Amino acid sequence: MECSDSIAATNTPSSSSSSPSSSSSPPPPNVVLSPCAACKILRRRCADTCVLAPYFPPTDPAKFTTAHRVFGASNIIKFLQELPEFQRADAVSSMVYEAQARIRDPVYGCAGAICQLQNQINELQAQLAKTQGELVNMHCQQANLLAIIYMEMSQSPQPSSEESLDSLISPQSYQSNSCFLDDNNIGATWEPLWT
Repeated sequence: MECSDSIAATNTPSSSSSSPSSSSSPPPPNVVLSPCAACKILRRRCADTCVLAPYFPPTDPAKFTTAHRVFGASNIIKFLQELPEFQRADAVSSMVYEAQARIRDPVYGCAGAICQLQNQINELQAQLAKTQGELVNMHCQQANLLAIIYMEMSQSPQPSSEESLDSLISPQSYQSNSCFLDDNNIGATWEPLWT
């Protein structure tokens, strides 16, 4: 083998010097000094044209290991070759996320996480609707209280300040307001907000 390598090395410069315009074979691929994580794990040479090198750096081998466990190296390579180059980084991050979710939850995978997040959104929307109902209720209470204060002030002659405060705070003045919503009625009023 050493003999054939030295012969090939001596023939290559002479053939290129005699006819620089005609090259019979393409130049061999350059070997990268630090192989990507995928090539390290697969124990193969990492060439400049390695499809996996830009997306699986040598500093993060766990990223490729996770994706390789679930999808397999050949499927990852085939999938990346079918995609345009500007979509490959997103595809790799998606594959790694899906692989991590599948390892965490072998039954549901990332669909389980999506379902959990959807339930959380539904709960938060219901909580938001209830809070909005309570806010409307408080605005209504404030408006009614101000209306009662203005009515009391306009109807009565100017009594002392202590007497006016006692009459305004009395429970009879705000019990008859129809704007107040009770907790049972809030859900029926605001139901269209979360359906």
